[in-house]
Amino acid sequence: MFERGLERAMLAARWLLAPIYLGLSLMLFALAIKFFQEVFHTLPRILAMDEIELILVALALIDIVLIAGLIIMVMYSSYETFVGKLSVAEHKRSAWLGKLDASSLKLKVAAAIVAISSIHLLKAFMNLETIPNDKLLWYVVVHLTFVVSALLMGIMDYISNKDTKTPAGGL
Repeated sequence: MFERGLERAMLAARWLLAPIYLGLSLMLFALAIKFFQEVFHTLPRILAMDEIELILVALALIDIVLIAGLIIMVMYSSYETFVGKLSVAEHKRSAWLGKLDASSLKLKVAAAIVAISSIHLLKAFMNLETIPNDKLLWYVVVHLTFVVSALLMGIMDYISNKDTKTPAGGL
């Protein structure tokens, strides 16, 4: 009796994640506001901007888009993994929805973090004259740490999945 009640409470506790996903939706809304704020701030100055400054703005916008995509991936796939299947019509569902397990989500998150880190590193390299060498070195070290971590996660995932999958011939 106690065990059954405990199990029900633990299962119901997954709904505590729902407000967190709602919070991620609000963060997505905040990112959209910042995205368009940057666009509207840039448009009146576009003819006066030099190429490097425009590229930096574009990189900042790409950065926001990557982070927004990361939020969507985490929010949807985590909801489907831990809370329940999203009840939307099949023709409205994204192709990846429901196919993203915890392992592939980790790899996609790691890849997104590497991409975001790459953009920050590229922005730093475009501002070389304003960034001290020791700070630039740390940017590179942190970026390489992300790259190596993502690579190792991919290798571990490959090794763990290699043992569970059978060859095409079924041998």
